[in-house]
Formats: sequence, structure tokens, C-alpha cells
Amino acid sequence: MKAIGYRTPGPITDEASLVDIELSDPVPTGRDILVQVRAVSVNPVDFKVRGSSAPEGDAWKVLGWDASGVVVATGPETTLFKAGDKVFYAGSIIRPGTNAELHLVDERIVGRKPASLDWAEAAALPLTALTAWEALFDRLDVTKTVPGAATAVLIIGGAGGVGSIAVQIARQRTDLTVIATASRPETLDWVRGLGAHHVIDHSKPLAPQIADLGIGAPAFVFSTTHTEQHAGDVAELIAPQGRFAFIDDPKTFDIMAFKRKSVSIHHELMFTRSIYQTPDMDEQGRILKAVADLVDEGNIRTTLTERLSPINAVNLKRAHASLESGATRGKVVLEGF
Repeated sequence: MKAIGYRTPGPITDEASLVDIELSDPVPTGRDILVQVRAVSVNPVDFKVRGSSAPEGDAWKVLGWDASGVVVATGPETTLFKAGDKVFYAGSIIRPGTNAELHLVDERIVGRKPASLDWAEAAALPLTALTAWEALFDRLDVTKTVPGAATAVLIIGGAGGVGSIAVQIARQRTDLTVIATASRPETLDWVRGLGAHHVIDHSKPLAPQIADLGIGAPAFVFSTTHTEQHAGDVAELIAPQGRFAFIDDPKTFDIMAFKRKSVSIHHELMFTRSIYQTPDMDEQGRILKAVADLVDEGNIRTTLTERLSPINAVNLKRAHASLESGATRGKVVLEGF
């Protein structure tokens, strides 16, 4: 099968950073399904792993943690999917990735592809939707109120992949006032179009802008990017006993700034369930089903903003470089081998 991989971690400008390769076709066992990949999207985890993680021995490392495609074979213990089913999913970070014609994935973390979306539109959603859903409902527990706080969530980085879907999920599945951040005219318009009640500029101090809204201190803050830069502002603007979740990797983080307000701090990594094979691992399949239903009901739209074709090293390098620039809006998706 065709795939894209690397042997030595390094910058995307290196010729060998991503290479077109041929690998043996994988065979499903246990609860795995074998998926013929039709489209993949790119996430920050892709370039973070590419720049730091070497494969074992002389093997190729294949990235990719988002895909849509067709089930072509199933393991002997599968019960949820069969050959011919159309699916979408985000995979596991400790297994080979989706940048390949054929891909093995545990059926418990897979959902049916939204019928109203094409392959690329569907591939834009799984990882970011799972991340946003888990952050909102499993980490921040936004259905549980914070006494005295504004029933509001601030989403930092509202125009990115995770922010774009988090705004929509928060609007559709909660009664929260949704405040999102953006900084350029096109991203401000994008976030408003996704349904944010208020949009503020993250290139400026956040706390005064929140105060100017006149709604009170938000109960919840979800930071998708540049947490280190905004942590001081978050400590100032969040309500006492509020809850703060983030998904990026700040080099430093002063947790003591939140002690006086008894703010709880939450990490969110959507790979945790699959890494540790947690008893509730199949919750990700249920989340993806809920997301597909919201899409097909017309309540959530894809966050796809750019298509590249075919799926090969040249286009994947373009996608990585675009994402690493930090100026992307929504998701970049590659389709077709």
C-alpha cells in the first residue's frame, strides 16, 4: 500500500521530513477494523511528533490522526462495523497513523461518517470534535454550574481546528454564552459565523475585554493555543471556583496564580482513552455518533477550509507548513491516493 512516512525527525523543510513509501497491507485482528482511507486532515500533533519522535529501528514512522474511509475487513472480535461501512475517526497516537491507503483502528473509537458530508468534509472533524467534546463535558463539566459565575465559556483560539468545532458544540449542546477569541478580520468573521455570541481579540489583553462585555466573570475557560501567553489574563478574568482546561504544551505554567480563586486546572488529550485502553474507551465512538447526528441534522458544519489532492508527501508537506505557521483557519484536508 502507498503511505507517507519518515525515518528521522526534523523540520518540514528537510527533504526527508515526509517521503512517499510502500508498505505491506495490514491485517485486522481482535477488535480492529481495516479502513481504506479516502481523506485525512492535519493537526498540530502531526508536526509535533514529526519534529521530535523517531521510529523504532529502521522502520518508517507514519503520521496522521484523522481519517474518513470505508471498512474493507474486520477482526474476529468486531461487533460494531462490517465491510462496506463508511466511517470517520481519529485513531491512536501509539499506533501507525492514517497517512496510508489502508489503516487499522480499534472499532471502539470509530464513528459512522456523517451522511451529509463528503470524505474531506468528514475527515476534518474527528480529532478536533473529540478534543472539544471531552474538554467541555468530561474535563470542564460545563453542565455543572459555578456559583455566582457567568454561565459562559471563553474559548481561546476560536478560529483554529479545535476552537472552530468547540464553538459549535458549545452553542448546540449547552446554554452557555460562548465567547471566542480571534485576531484577524477573516478569523473574526469565521468565528462569528460559527455562532459565537461574542468575539474578542487575543492579540490584546483578554481580561479588560471580558470586563467590557458586562456579563460577569466566566465560569469556564478553554484554551486551545498560546496558553502560556494568556494564563495571567485567565487567572484574572475567570470566576472564583471556575474551571480552566487547555490542550497545548506551555513551557511554563504558574498554577499558583489560580489558587486564590480555587480554580481547577484540567488537561485534555483525546488520545488518553486509547493509550491506556480505559474502560470507557468506547465513549469516543459514542461522541462521534453524536457529532455525526448533529452534522446530519444541520446543527454543526464541517470546519474544512482547504482541500489538497492527492494524499502524498508533497501535499502533506504543504499542509504541515501551513499549520506550523499558526495562521490557519479551520482544517486542511487531503483526499485521494
